[in-house]
Amino acid sequence: METITRIITPAEEGSSVRHILKARLHFSSRAISRLTRAETGILVNGQRARTIDLLHAGDILTVETGDQRPPRSVITPGDWPLPVLWEDGHLLAVNKPAGMTAHASNFLPGTPTVAGALAWTRGADFLFHPANRLDKGTTGLMIVAKSGYIHDQLRRALHTGRFRREYRAVCLGRPSPERGTIDAPIGRDETSTVRRRIRSDGAPAVTHYEVLAGGPGLSLLKLTPETGRTHQLRLHMASLGCPLAGDWLYGTEDPDLIPRPALHSYALDLTHPVTGELLRLTAPLPEDFQRLVRGWGEVPASPAPPEQG
Repeated sequence: METITRIITPAEEGSSVRHILKARLHFSSRAISRLTRAETGILVNGQRARTIDLLHAGDILTVETGDQRPPRSVITPGDWPLPVLWEDGHLLAVNKPAGMTAHASNFLPGTPTVAGALAWTRGADFLFHPANRLDKGTTGLMIVAKSGYIHDQLRRALHTGRFRREYRAVCLGRPSPERGTIDAPIGRDETSTVRRRIRSDGAPAVTHYEVLAGGPGLSLLKLTPETGRTHQLRLHMASLGCPLAGDWLYGTEDPDLIPRPALHSYALDLTHPVTGELLRLTAPLPEDFQRLVRGWGEVPASPAPPEQG
């Protein structure tokens, strides 16, 4: 069972265990309740502690972060390739291939899943907590927490300076201007069960874009989302008249060009929620994506996968 440790500071002298758990370590009330029932859930200086106990400067508070509950649903393991780019006891980063969903879906039975691939290598009792999800056709970096506590910390950090993501995309045409910000709210399209559309009463959605290179009728883009709405990057680029290559939903399906929307979760900066370490991770461009931009001249190189920290 993974744990986190905090040494109580002079400023925290006299604080209760519950206060530190909630105000400093951001445990939910439900999580704290689970911890109190675990034999070694909460320790102070190596001894089991109550949430009402008062702490003193120099005390060592140790708290378990692992889940104290069975999984809500059974994950079916599958022997599907899923490269792991970075991992420690609290979280891992995978390079999701095209054609794989995060979870199993009734709409896509039999589809390979990230959850199933991890259950195959980690055991069927592996609790799957994706911090960021990617569409079936989108490739690249996904962060998976190994406990509900770490998942909650990552969820709080997403779209802040502690968890920033960067994508590569290939679009039809060339946006003008070649660098800018799209601030257009997104909501459901009532005519479809899957489509979204830009609408004034939608949820706020902001995307920064930049043209990195260009080829015949296509442009390579850097996309940086400030928000995480469903289909945000695809819809925002389509709103500029430059839908992503291969995007059958918001552009034109063209399997000869690329059989999926040309979108890749390329890089992220993440402040580790436990250690405070800054992780800078990248996922190399997949082959179908590289084929689109090959021969364009000064295309930024795709880095090698990072070494595990």
